[in-house]
Amino acid sequence: MRSTHAGRWTRRGFVAAMAGPWIVPSRALGLGGQLPASERIALGFIGLGWKGFTGCWGSLLQGFIADPTCRVRAVCDVDRVYRQRAKAFVDETYHDRGCASYRDFRDLVVRSDLDAVVIATPDHWHAVQTIWACRHGKDVYCEKPLSLTIREARAMVQAARRHGRIVQAGSQSRSMGRLRSACEIVQSGRIGKVVEVRVGCGGPAVPCPLPAERQPEGLDWDLWLGPAPWRPFHSQIHPVAFRAWSDYSGGGMTDWGAHHFDLAQWGLGKDHAGPVEIIPPDGREHRWLTYTYADGVRIAHSSFDIGAGVTFVGSEGKVWAMGVAAETRFEPASLGRLRLRPEELTVTQNTGNQSHTRNFLECVRTRRLPNADVEIACRTAILCHLGNIAYQLQRPLQWDPQREVFVGDEEANRFLDRARREPWDI
Repeated sequence: MRSTHAGRWTRRGFVAAMAGPWIVPSRALGLGGQLPASERIALGFIGLGWKGFTGCWGSLLQGFIADPTCRVRAVCDVDRVYRQRAKAFVDETYHDRGCASYRDFRDLVVRSDLDAVVIATPDHWHAVQTIWACRHGKDVYCEKPLSLTIREARAMVQAARRHGRIVQAGSQSRSMGRLRSACEIVQSGRIGKVVEVRVGCGGPAVPCPLPAERQPEGLDWDLWLGPAPWRPFHSQIHPVAFRAWSDYSGGGMTDWGAHHFDLAQWGLGKDHAGPVEIIPPDGREHRWLTYTYADGVRIAHSSFDIGAGVTFVGSEGKVWAMGVAAETRFEPASLGRLRLRPEELTVTQNTGNQSHTRNFLECVRTRRLPNADVEIACRTAILCHLGNIAYQLQRPLQWDPQREVFVGDEEANRFLDRARREPWDI
């Protein structure tokens, strides 16, 4: 289909994995009356490391390649080992050698035969690569968290809308029927008035103090850094530990926070809203970082001492949910057996238990907004970043969710974005 719309691994382990067998259902090859190759959505992959190729809960490449409605035509990674491994997998799956491979994503996004790209690079690359892809007429599936900064998140929405692109964030919870049902129960009022939502996930990233190590052969380290400040290579940054360091990620706050703050906003019906005040823990009145919305609802965050996942606390009950794992608990337990009336089913955009990747592919065809549309992901990313900024400044912050600025706070507003190395401006 051509677009008609504007765990840690060692490098030795990766090489060994390239030699291993990969099994993909025959339906993914267009057999048994499936779509012919010319009708399948043509995909390019940017970033074939942890989430792109291996991943917990399955990799993106393996998930997409098993779908008979698409065809992977190109892969890109700055690490030669990753690049070669991904190409070998795609070629073996399709029984040909037609998959192109690239070191530089810019060479991939300009291809006119690609309909969409899947971005699974470190967080500091998401905005630049998504915006470049939109400008070149590609739809985008971008791993969560959406961005490294608040301004980046909003720029990604603007690029998607300006160029008429479908952009889905990798927030799989949005495509899980059990989590949708939990959010519908909260929105229906069956737990009474929601007074607080408790979010348990990791904390902020920290500055990177690591010394220089010898750079592996075949890794373009300067291109891995891209818009981030230059620093020497260290194996505790690449391949999979980058989320610990603030130059590349917001830490657990944006990693698991991208799932759990997303569920919090979803359940509250605030996908297009945001808090008006953020207060960091002070050891007295505020034990946890607290977000307050204009209607008085609070979201409390702590690393994990209030429990992982999301707990909606209502005047008549509680709902607990765990993103990605799709686990839920209810208090009283009878809430979990509820069958809501049609007029109470408020989460209408979500498509139930359809896979998140299939939802994206269908939206590429239909041009409908996906379950985790870029605007929703932008609002979630902003919530995560606001928490990190409050932790950094260690004082209460007033936020205007419409203008997306801190109110009367020049110092805090300097954290809305970061400088990027040339030529990676957005």
